[in-house]
Amino acid sequence: MIQTAHDVLIVTGMSGAGRSTVANALEDLGWYVVDNLPPQMLRPLVDLAVHPGSALPKIAAVVDVRGGKLFADLALIIDELRDRATVRVLFLEATDAALVRRFEQVRRPHPLQLDGTLLDGIGRERERMLEVRELSDIVIDTSELNIHQLATTVSQIFAPAGTADVKLTLESFGFKYGAPTDVDMIADARFLPNPFWQEELRSSTGLDGAVSDYVLGQEGALDFLDAYFAALQPVLAGYARENKRHATIAIGCTGGKHRSVAMIEQLAARVRTLPGIAVTVKHRDLGRE
Repeated sequence: MIQTAHDVLIVTGMSGAGRSTVANALEDLGWYVVDNLPPQMLRPLVDLAVHPGSALPKIAAVVDVRGGKLFADLALIIDELRDRATVRVLFLEATDAALVRRFEQVRRPHPLQLDGTLLDGIGRERERMLEVRELSDIVIDTSELNIHQLATTVSQIFAPAGTADVKLTLESFGFKYGAPTDVDMIADARFLPNPFWQEELRSSTGLDGAVSDYVLGQEGALDFLDAYFAALQPVLAGYARENKRHATIAIGCTGGKHRSVAMIEQLAARVRTLPGIAVTVKHRDLGRE
C-alpha cells in the first residue's frame, strides 16, 4: 500500500446509526466531508487526496444505500483503492430496536422499506452492508449513544494525538447490561470475589481505594493483570504495524461497578507506560445502578 501524508476515510453503516452526526464531528476536526457520494466517485476523490500539493489532506466521504444500485460496487471499490492509497472505513452500527426508535422519532421511512415495515427495510440494509462491514477498520455501535456522546467518540478517535501510534480505549462494563459490541477484545473479571457482598464496600466503586485494594488483593487478580498486559503488548504493536489506529479493550463484571472498574484502572496504568499508545478510560455502566 502506498503510504501518504493524506487521510481518506469512508463513512458508512446503517441508516439511522448517526452518519450525519459523524460527518459534522469530522468537519469540526478539520476534515473535508463529502456526503452521499456514489461509490464510483471515490476513485477521483482518492486521486485528489493523494495528488502532490493537495489542499485537502483529510477527506471523509459518506457512502450509504441512498446510492441505490451504485452502492453494490462499494466493497470492490474499497479493495481497489487500498492498493493505491491509505483508505480507512468507519462503519456505524446499531441494534434494530435503536434504529426503529430513531426512525419513529423523526417519522421518516427507511430508504429500503418499500411497501414493508421498518424492520423489513433494516433487514435488507443489513444484508447489503454485511460485506462492507467485514472490510471496515473501525466499527462504532451507536445504540446507547446520544449525538453528543457519538461526536465525543469521533473526536477521541480522529483528533490529532501527537505521536501516538494507537488510540486505545479501555472500557469497563456490566454483563447484566449486555456486552459491548464495538470492542476488539473482552475479558471477564467475574472470576474474582464480588465486593458487592461486602457490606462496607457495596455502595463504593472500583474508583475507591478500599474497593480497588480488595479486588487487587484477591488471589489471581495481579497475576491476571500482569499476564493480560504482557499479552496485549504484541497485539498493540501489531495494531500499529497494520495501521489499526483505534482499538477498544473491555473488561466486564456483573454490574460494571466494582471489579471491572478497578481492573481497567490498573490495566490503564500499565498500558500508559508503553510508548506510542494514547489511552482513554471509559466506565460504561458506572452509576447505572
